[in-house]
Amino acid sequence: MGVRNKIQAKVAKAFDTKLADAVNDFTGSYVIEGDIDPVTEESTSEMVTYTGRGVLSRYKLNRIDGVNILSGDLKLTALTNEVTDKPQVDHIITASDLITGEMQRYKVVTAGTDPAGASYSIQLRRA
Repeated sequence: MGVRNKIQAKVAKAFDTKLADAVNDFTGSYVIEGDIDPVTEESTSEMVTYTGRGVLSRYKLNRIDGVNILSGDLKLTALTNEVTDKPQVDHIITASDLITGEMQRYKVVTAGTDPAGASYSIQLRRA
């Protein structure tokens, strides 16, 4: 078992037990641009949807610089093997609001993985 598999197994277990109250399901979406028919003016664009689960958290106050990280930005940590597509900049993530619990749309500002490729670290901003 490689490092990535060990990390994912341990974090998935924590998601199911110790962190279960903090884990949220989320849905991601983006549009694949298509052609526009000049006669009918209809587009062949296609909406792609993916799912996953992760932990939403606020950034620490000393990380908020007003340029790269704004007040209100959230960090989503999710296991790469539990997300059905690769989150990228400008995708829309729909997840529960941390305060109200209502579904909220966020835009992906940055997305990356840890060195082992076991988890995503995604910066979200209200869309």
